[in-house]
Formats: sequence, C-alpha cells, structure tokens
Amino acid sequence: MKEQRIATRNGRLVDHLQRRRARLQAPQLTVDGKLTRMVGLTLEAVGCQAAIGSRCLVRSPGGEQVEAEVVGFSNERTYLMPVAEMRGFEPYSLVTPIGSHQRAPAGNSLLGRVLDGTGKPLDGRGALHPERYQALAGTPINPLSRAPIRESLDVGIRAINGLLRVGRGQRLGLFAGSGVGKSTLLGMMTRYTRADVAVVALIGERGREVNDFVHKTLGEAGLKKAVVIAAPSDTSPVARLQGAMLATAIAEDFRDQGRDVLLLMDSLTRFAQAQREIALAIGEPPATKGYPPSVFAKLPALVERAGTSNHGGGSITGFYTVLTEGDDQQDPIADAARAILDGHIVLSREIAEMGRYPAIDLDASVSRLLPDLVSPGEMERIQQFRELNAIYRQNHDLISLGVYQKGSDPTIDAAVEFQPHLNAYLSQGITEAVALNDSSRQLQALFLQPDEISKALH
Repeated sequence: MKEQRIATRNGRLVDHLQRRRARLQAPQLTVDGKLTRMVGLTLEAVGCQAAIGSRCLVRSPGGEQVEAEVVGFSNERTYLMPVAEMRGFEPYSLVTPIGSHQRAPAGNSLLGRVLDGTGKPLDGRGALHPERYQALAGTPINPLSRAPIRESLDVGIRAINGLLRVGRGQRLGLFAGSGVGKSTLLGMMTRYTRADVAVVALIGERGREVNDFVHKTLGEAGLKKAVVIAAPSDTSPVARLQGAMLATAIAEDFRDQGRDVLLLMDSLTRFAQAQREIALAIGEPPATKGYPPSVFAKLPALVERAGTSNHGGGSITGFYTVLTEGDDQQDPIADAARAILDGHIVLSREIAEMGRYPAIDLDASVSRLLPDLVSPGEMERIQQFRELNAIYRQNHDLISLGVYQKGSDPTIDAAVEFQPHLNAYLSQGITEAVALNDSSRQLQALFLQPDEISKALH
C-alpha cells in the first residue's frame, strides 16, 4: 500500500510538471490596451500588461505610431513614457506590448560610429552589424571579486597625469560650470589617452555641441578608437536615460573582452534630470531641491557599473561630468556624486578667465587613489607642488597689490619664485599631448633642489 501511495504521488507530480511546461512553452497572447490619459510626458493605458522597462507600441487611428517605455503601474493602469514626440494621438489609441527589456549592440564594428540613445546610427554610414548584444541594464559585479586598482592610466593631460593620477578602473567626477573648457578637456582625453577604447556619452547636450564635439573636438583620428552615444536635450527623458545605460553597456562589453576602456559621460547631471522628469511625471514626490528619491538610487546604480572586472582583466575608467549651476559646488547632484565617486576634478571659472587651460582648480581637486598609484618620492613632490600653489593663491591679493615685501615670509617667497613654473606645468595646449612618463619627469625637473624647497616650506 505504501509503495502504491508513493507511485500515485509521483504520478501526480509528473502530471503537474508536464502541464506547467506546456503552459510555459505555449505562445503568449498579446493583449492590446487603450490609451486613456496623456498629461505632459506621461501616458496612461488600461487593458494591457507589460513589465517595467519593457516597450509598447502606441498607434493612433490616423496611422501614427511611437514606442513608449513602461515606467510604472497602479492597479489596472499602466504608465508609459514615449521615446519620441507624440503628435496626432487621440483618446483610446491602441497600446500593444512589443517586447521585453532592451539590449545594447556590442563589438568592434561599433568603433568609429555615432549612435543615438536607442542605439540607431546617426552618422549616415549605414546600418550597424554588431557581433553580439549586451544586456542594457548590465550585470552587477560582486565588489569583493573586483580586481584592485594598482596601475595608472595615461589620459594625455599633464596636470591630471602628474598631480592627480588616474587608476585603471577609477571613477572620477569632472565638476564644471558652463563655458570653462569641459568639452575641450574631454576631447583631449579621448584623443590622447592610452586606453584601448574610448566610449563617449553626450547626454542632454545641445545638438550643436554634439556636432562640434564629433567633428572638431574629437576629429577623425579620435573617432577611430571611440564610440559616441548622443542623446541631445531635445530627445525624450527615456532616450537620455537609455543613452547613458547604452554607453555603459558598450563599455562593459569591451571590458569583458579584456580591454581598458575610457568612459566619458557628459553629463551625469543631465542623466539625473531625465530621471527627475520621469519620476515627477508619474507622481513620485520631490525630496531634495525638487529631486525625487529615485534619482539618488539611479546615480550609484549607473556609476557602479564602471570599474575593474572579475574576469577578463579589463577595466572601465569613468569620467562623469557634473554641471555645477552657478558654480555651486553644493548642488544636490554634485554632493551626491562626490560621495559615490573615487575623486573629483574641479574646473574653475576664475582660472578660465585668467586664460589658463585646462582650468583645473588644484586646491579643490582630489584623487582618492593617488597614494596607491605613486611612489613616496612622487607623493612628496606632488604635496610640495600643491602647497606652493595654495600658498600663492591665498596671498595673491597681497602680492598683486604690492603689499607683500619680499623676505617677510620664506614660504611666500618660494611660492612667488615658483609660480611661473607651476602655471606652465598646469597649462597645456589643445593640440599638445603629454604622456604619463613625461608628466612625472617634468614634475621632477621643477624641483631640482628639493631639500631647499622643503626647508622653506617647513
């Protein structure tokens, strides 16, 4: 009897598994919904079921159609955000689910191409032929399995190579207001870096700036080893968000192939603003200065995808520009970015107005991995450089007005003597590339008598 009960139970289990397998293998029916509400950027539909992040096709009675992404739901209502502009749509337009989460094209065929936020070519060079596709959202990496950052990356900028030093796999913020040379600096790094591949994401920028960056700042030589993702300010917030994730996914693929990737994202602020537009449109309450909580969850989720890998030996070194409106370094996005990045480089309007480019404010800039990337001798020279520069800036008004008398303070005397050399080191022409070894050698040449300088400073 016991054996019979066991056989009966096993038979029921087999029948249950077979019925479940049949349901999973059966073709899923697509249920169309209806567009019932459109306010601002938000579409509201009923009657269709689709997962968060998936796409639906909205069709009007007149034949117009546009893709929209599912961004939320409430009971039977589904909230969508259109990828393109909505014109000619009426109440009860048809809403049809068309697929799951988006994928990113990947492979060497993307090098030299300019794509929009959805992965479609913008450069007029024909269709893409990617070797493979990558998950747009990426796969989280166990932080304990990431390789430690022990090697420097040459970015071709003397001030960064010599005084701040960037590690392979480090994430840094480039904090700048408008008109201080941010885009020019990004273009120089793209052209002169020793990284294997550069991925540039232009998120929320003006269309004219995108064209200038690709054809003037980057140029044909810089574009050969780069992939450019452009989602200008006139695109939908969904396209801007997707553009940032697309660039990161492409960089992840190159990293997993064992390459060192330089990821330049301009800007992290526009990415945050796109998420704010979506979140406020679907009813999320604002929190810090108008930014809803989801913005501060999206930022680390994006930035943490860069860095070293747990396999393949590649790395993603990320530079994320942060727009400090009105040069306010306490902007909520700037404050959040400082907390999740491995350092920050500040571009100063005051220095730019003096005509020194790149306009890096050395006193306000820091690389948290600098002690791990330089020797004790280099660290001493960097500290001396920074101290001399800081002393001169603190006493600049007294010196320029002639109030300070030479000999009154040996530290100020040393700062005045070295200031022309410090400025020359921090300055660099647009067409000038300075390698990492040359940056270190030129820094060492500034301090031919380190004992005397150390004695004057201390």
